[in-house]
Amino acid sequence: MEPKDNTNGVGQPKGLFIKDRNQDQVELKFDNLYYTVSLGFNKGTKDVLKNISGHFAPSQLVAIMGPSGAGKSSLLDVISGYNLKGVRGKITVNKAERQLDQFRRVSCYIQQDDRLQPLLTVGENMQIAANLKLTADKTPKYKEAVINEILSTLGLEQCKFTRTARLSGGQKKRLSIALELINNPMIMFLDEPTTGLDSSSCSQCISLLRLLAHQGRTIICTIHQPSATLFQMFDQVYILSRGQCLYQGSTGNVVPYLSKLELPCPIYHNPADFVIELACGDHGNDKIDKMINEIQNGKCSAWTDQNDLPVANVPVNEEIEIPQNRITTGAKPKKHKEHVYHETSSYNQLKCLLHRGIIKCARDPDLTYLRIGVNIAVSVLLGSLFLQIGDDGNKIFDNYNLLFSVLMHHVGSTLMLNIINFPSEISILTKEHFNRWYSLKMYYIALNILDVPISTIGCLIFSVIIYLMTGQPMDWSRFGMFTLISWLMVLIAQSLGFIIGIWFNVINGNFVGPIIVVMLMMFSGFGVNLRDIPCYLKWGTYISFLRYGLEALVAAIYKDRPLLPCDDLYCHYKYSAKFLYEVAMPVDQFGNDVIALLISLVVTRVAAYYMLRLRVRARESL
Repeated sequence: MEPKDNTNGVGQPKGLFIKDRNQDQVELKFDNLYYTVSLGFNKGTKDVLKNISGHFAPSQLVAIMGPSGAGKSSLLDVISGYNLKGVRGKITVNKAERQLDQFRRVSCYIQQDDRLQPLLTVGENMQIAANLKLTADKTPKYKEAVINEILSTLGLEQCKFTRTARLSGGQKKRLSIALELINNPMIMFLDEPTTGLDSSSCSQCISLLRLLAHQGRTIICTIHQPSATLFQMFDQVYILSRGQCLYQGSTGNVVPYLSKLELPCPIYHNPADFVIELACGDHGNDKIDKMINEIQNGKCSAWTDQNDLPVANVPVNEEIEIPQNRITTGAKPKKHKEHVYHETSSYNQLKCLLHRGIIKCARDPDLTYLRIGVNIAVSVLLGSLFLQIGDDGNKIFDNYNLLFSVLMHHVGSTLMLNIINFPSEISILTKEHFNRWYSLKMYYIALNILDVPISTIGCLIFSVIIYLMTGQPMDWSRFGMFTLISWLMVLIAQSLGFIIGIWFNVINGNFVGPIIVVMLMMFSGFGVNLRDIPCYLKWGTYISFLRYGLEALVAAIYKDRPLLPCDDLYCHYKYSAKFLYEVAMPVDQFGNDVIALLISLVVTRVAAYYMLRLRVRARESL
């Protein structure tokens, strides 16, 4: 059956903006909230947030303010559900205990840094987000209408065909917001949305957020020290100092509040600057205690002017019609399968991620053109250095060195490329996964599928050039064995690069990666042959995939070889068996070596996936 068309005759979504949908609005409240962090081994803990309370009503733009270290970002992380570890207290949504699975369906979190795909255009980013975040019953015409309306509202329609990397700071910030508006979340969290923007872009950004809030959403953002103009744009302000609440209420009531406490704001002075001075303790710590007691650490709501709250009369996307029990029930939710947690099926997620990955591969010189170019360049250089030695008995050790060089090229280049590139993907993955774009499983499957064609093409080109230039035996079976082992080594090195890139940043990864390769080389049988390795270190030879790769390449080239041609009168290694004995390389273990490499590949790929899960979840709960 054809999906229902939710558009009118001119392609505009029916009911994209629906009035008086107050049942969909989100009221957030927290009481006696603590957030405790560890200071390190045997160093105890520290309370970042100390028994604070607060209330954020719908249709308001809320600013969480305070000096550096006051706990602004920590509070945002806790109430958004991004951080769960070390949290105590009660958080309610529409007067019922917050249930994370349900809460994340109506909320989004936009981090301080712009976590965007730089190689995609604005339109492509929006299209992929729409395909991932809107349910399957929405037609392409409907999705396109939603995208165009959002881009028009946010002033990005002129940038639709511009790559994200070429956008200005303000445009990137607006695009970050636009991507999350696709499924019209009713509560939005933004960490320092004005960071890195000039005054004009700051004003545009806050004006936009104010507009979105007055359409019925609850928008909460942290901001360090706004100008007087920006300060007045916020409906409500929540001021923190040393993890405690100094003020909660409307921005217009800040000056009267301070006057009541005999802390008058100087004439022509920015109230935001003055209250930050108080929060820093510049006017004495007793003033901080006085404000905390007056506001009851956030429990007092007397300074919130209820009469000035905007009336929510605008946009709630028809897509996000939320039944009352979806966000107000206090009952424990049933456990859902992972695909139920997202708006679209696993198949659709995989299809969208593959589509995005193909675009990135076509435009990314590092992931595609550089990898193929490096394989061509290195194969030509090695081929020139070891020209036509593969069939010369006098140069059998040189050929042995070449085989090891082939392995090191495949492992080293592939490993380091992933160590350098993958950490930048982690931040984007964390944001998109937390905001329910797709499941981690589908992301990892797509990542592995996208790597296979490029790896295969690069490896095949390298094998053809190096095999022909170095004069290896012209036998299709031997060439196939040589290429297969090279390909498996590339895939294993990719997995190892994922593991290192997941847990380390670029700097530390560039240190750890070569060390691991050196340790694997020690047990590969090259330099020190397997026969001479001490018995108490034999275990290393069983876990070194370089050992199995080298054994298999030697077997591919020298198994059942006849007498090798030799120009000298006496050629000791014209019998390849003598050479194989000296280097302790068996040639009857090729099948076992392939099995060992396949096991190594499966183990490293599975390990990379579970380490990725741990890393993403750890970031979401830090």
